[in-house]
Amino acid sequence: MSTWLIYALLSAITAALVAIFGKIGLQNLDANTATAIRSIVMALFLIGVVVVQGKLEMIGDIVADRKALLFIVLSGVAGALSWLFYFMAIKNGTVSQVAPIDKLSVVFAVILAVILFGEKITLFTGVGIGLISAGALLVALG
Repeated sequence: MSTWLIYALLSAITAALVAIFGKIGLQNLDANTATAIRSIVMALFLIGVVVVQGKLEMIGDIVADRKALLFIVLSGVAGALSWLFYFMAIKNGTVSQVAPIDKLSVVFAVILAVILFGEKITLFTGVGIGLISAGALLVALG
């Protein structure tokens, strides 16, 4: 099995746990405040990973590359907005409805990759994107 596939599956499993743990934790709390707390925990955890890996000095490389830093910051803002909206959605809806709609991010990412990076969509990719879209809507609205 390819390394990228193992990481992608681990990402999917842990993302599912985010939804479940988040829904349980949000029962009587403000979604935005809970997201802020979650982000602090994530930041501390990830700083710990960087320290344990001995890569703390690499932060200077990122800061020195203005373009990279800009897009990393924009990615962080987009991620923060994504999680704010996600936690508000699971607070007010069911996980079984919100999670499939959230996974439409796959469809949007592929479309943006085609537009921005010139990535090609094969017939199979197009069918897959259609199935993801239809499946997400069927699960969420069914």
